[in-house]
Amino acid sequence: MSLIPSFFGNRRSNVLDPFSLDIWDPFEGFPFSGSVADVPGAAGRDASAALAGARIDWKETPEAHIFKADVPGLKKEEVKVEVEGGNILQISGERSREKEEKNDRWHRVERSSGKFLRRFRLPENAKLDGVKAGMENGVLTVTVPKEEVKKKPDVKAIDISG
Repeated sequence: MSLIPSFFGNRRSNVLDPFSLDIWDPFEGFPFSGSVADVPGAAGRDASAALAGARIDWKETPEAHIFKADVPGLKKEEVKVEVEGGNILQISGERSREKEEKNDRWHRVERSSGKFLRRFRLPENAKLDGVKAGMENGVLTVTVPKEEVKKKPDVKAIDISG
């Protein structure tokens, strides 16, 4: 909460609060523009961009490549895990926007909604026919087992004629 009074109506400035995300909208109240903070899904930034960068960790163990994605609030039916083009792991999904009622008055909208898509090029040692995915407590875990790859390619000597 700020101690600085505002010169712009009843809004208070949050200059002293470094964690505040309040944005002063100079067009607030004009008929052609709604307040940035009052538009569901906006929260001062593009909502789809917030999901587009879904946070994903990728670690490699001796047995597998493990991907962990934070997808809070999503059901497993809303998330898709695919392997395309032979070695591209694709994780996508969509979080629906909350229904708006005419009598609702939004004070703050910070939870993002929209689609997200992340793609990863898997290394040669990925065993694509054994990929498994599971979801628990808002974390999607995709396990891609590894197969042994020949360290040295076979060398075949070619006779030179002539």
